[in-house]
Amino acid sequence: MTMITKEVTPTVPGAGRSRGPSVPEQRTEGTQASPRGGRVSVAVYAEDLILQTGMVHQLRMRPEIELISEEEADRAQVSLVVVDMVNEPTVQLLHRLQRNTATRTGLVVGFFETGALQTLIEYGVAAVLRRGEADQDRLVHLVTAIAKGEGVLPGDLLGKLLDHVSSLHRTVLDPRGLSLSTLTAREAEMIRLVSEGYGTAEIAQKTSYSERTVKNVLHEVAARLELRNRAHAVGYAMRHGLI
Repeated sequence: MTMITKEVTPTVPGAGRSRGPSVPEQRTEGTQASPRGGRVSVAVYAEDLILQTGMVHQLRMRPEIELISEEEADRAQVSLVVVDMVNEPTVQLLHRLQRNTATRTGLVVGFFETGALQTLIEYGVAAVLRRGEADQDRLVHLVTAIAKGEGVLPGDLLGKLLDHVSSLHRTVLDPRGLSLSTLTAREAEMIRLVSEGYGTAEIAQKTSYSERTVKNVLHEVAARLELRNRAHAVGYAMRHGLI
């Protein structure tokens, strides 16, 4: 089995190492699996044998799920990491999994500290579920949502994420005239004014920049995003939620 990291010390007496992707056990008689093409391929990573066995047991009987062996882990659509808490070995594993751009990662965790939220964002974790809430249906929902490109967070973590983004804007981005989008705050404001029908002179007056600066900013946005004209710029910005 693949270890999460070599530094992990198993908490199960007698266990030689942490658990990686497992080959699913035979399905019970009468359980019909859907065609392989319609199933979500999942590689399970857990820090001990008990967590590994429990997670595989929950998922192996569901026809929506295809559990992946260690040898095929790189082709999994979803990497499911199961840990007690987000610690350094977990971070190392998330970093390693992030390198496989074809796989998205979900986390099932026992205890979650608020400070770990930034780490999960940085390492591309798409969804989080607390172990105490990880019944079979929620696990399958989590995995299928990840495979569809969706994100899943408990309500309280979603609130903390929004607070984190708001704080990031106030303390880091806004003072530097930056934003989380591909547009700076100044660029977004000028595109918004264009969308409201203002001309160059009016935009210059409202933003306290010279007309030359306004023209240069709009030209830079058009060149960077390969936009044909102002109308195209406005349409692009609105479609991508930039304004």
